[in-house]
Amino acid sequence: MESTLATPPAPQRIESTAKSDDQVTVVDQTASIPEPAKKKDLRFWLIFLALCVSTFLSALELTSVSTTLPTIVESLNGHDFAWVGSAYTLGSTAFMPMSGGLAEIFGRRPIMLTSLLIFAIGSAISGAAQSMNMLIAGRTIQGIGGGGIITLTDIIVADLVPLAERGPYLGIVGAVWAIASAIGPPIGGAFAESNWRWLFYMNLPVAGVAMALVLVFLRLSTPKEPFRQKIARIDWIGNFLVIGSTASTVIALTWAGARYSWSSHQVLVPLIVGISGLVGALAYEFTFAVEPIVPRELLANRTSLSGYLGTFFHGIIMTAVVYYLPVYFQASRGDSPIKSGIDLFGVAFTVRISIKFTGISTVVFKKYRPQNYIAWVIMLVGTGIFSTLKYDSSKANTIGFQILFGVGSGILYSSTTFAVLAPLPVSRNAPALALFSFIRTFAGTYGVAVGSSVLQTELTRRLPIEFAAQFPGGSDIAFSAIPFIGGLDEPLRSQEIEMGTQTDEKWAMEQQKKVDADEKA
Repeated sequence: MESTLATPPAPQRIESTAKSDDQVTVVDQTASIPEPAKKKDLRFWLIFLALCVSTFLSALELTSVSTTLPTIVESLNGHDFAWVGSAYTLGSTAFMPMSGGLAEIFGRRPIMLTSLLIFAIGSAISGAAQSMNMLIAGRTIQGIGGGGIITLTDIIVADLVPLAERGPYLGIVGAVWAIASAIGPPIGGAFAESNWRWLFYMNLPVAGVAMALVLVFLRLSTPKEPFRQKIARIDWIGNFLVIGSTASTVIALTWAGARYSWSSHQVLVPLIVGISGLVGALAYEFTFAVEPIVPRELLANRTSLSGYLGTFFHGIIMTAVVYYLPVYFQASRGDSPIKSGIDLFGVAFTVRISIKFTGISTVVFKKYRPQNYIAWVIMLVGTGIFSTLKYDSSKANTIGFQILFGVGSGILYSSTTFAVLAPLPVSRNAPALALFSFIRTFAGTYGVAVGSSVLQTELTRRLPIEFAAQFPGGSDIAFSAIPFIGGLDEPLRSQEIEMGTQTDEKWAMEQQKKVDADEKA
């Protein structure tokens, strides 16, 4: 008996009642919607399990390293904190659009398997690293595979589940992403206290299981044409422009504030080159590319464009909060790396629930705009009240603020996806979702960079000269100083704790002002 994955039910056209692209009804004029929907078989759930496991690994690597950085740098006698995290983001972001294009040409399964293999190789190199350069190289390779995993997961879910039924499944994938991002710090902290190398080695058996499930059970059609023709179809120029420009921009954001000032030529030159290159890449894709990785129609309607913009701003705020709240917990409250991650569960728990709610409500009501409005209001309020946290704030306050923020952020995890995909034909799912993943990850890089710049600048300005001198140029004082705070004599210890809280407040207010300005624009 043939699997329902290999022989999907006959499509039924869904007629839209919307007269413009900014109506609130979830529509897809060309979507293939099974009627009635068939029950998903075991093969589907095994593939979905593989996708969730792969997503978990990729998302975990974005945040788990944050609490192991001091231990890793001490072990390898290095100082370049920023690049341990940024190398993964660089590889992941730069190759996301390319992975979507390759999936269209070579098929989903080969590219997903290749991404998992590259991720595993990068994990092995990172775990075996004997120097900072080797670790950074491993993290870059790991990021290339992780970016493919993220992109292919979204694309495969879109292939297997029609838009009108996709909400709960996107909710589950989004919840996995959010949980992995939130528990990354405590997991990293646990490995920091035992053996940090196993933070990377643990990926190998899990990635192997995911590869086996994809290899055996994923049965989607693969383009039937000679290999040479497939190679000729690759948008080499477009991919080169996107990868090079993204790398240049990420390098600038990584250096800004931490190693060089924002006004220095070391930051401005790669930043200007990167942004100009991305604009040039879009111009090339819209004008000359035969098989573009970013088709013009993805940005030609207001609904999809608003979805991409919402994804960008959401990515900035969410990543920065997940990345820097543990810094507050460790620096201002004296939490251990493990406890600082556990204290972040207020965000993880509410994000998971609100993601599921959003998926179900979108399927039931066939609307996504109300969820977006509500989510932005809640999340902006949640971001703003983070600025009221003090070094002696109660646990009830920190948990309550996280819950409010998590509700808004969780809704946006999936609601922006509907805005992106609803106006587009199914044939554009792959490039649309590849661009979606690219924007979300790139936004996270920007959020971390801005937060790091604020913390680094303020701490460098306020810390006593003799204390700041312990940390070499290019190191992130926010992370480097944490292990030393507990050993300081009073009143210096209390002063450092209060200072850390004040810089967190400053960062939160800067983020709030930035988003408010963007909303008014």
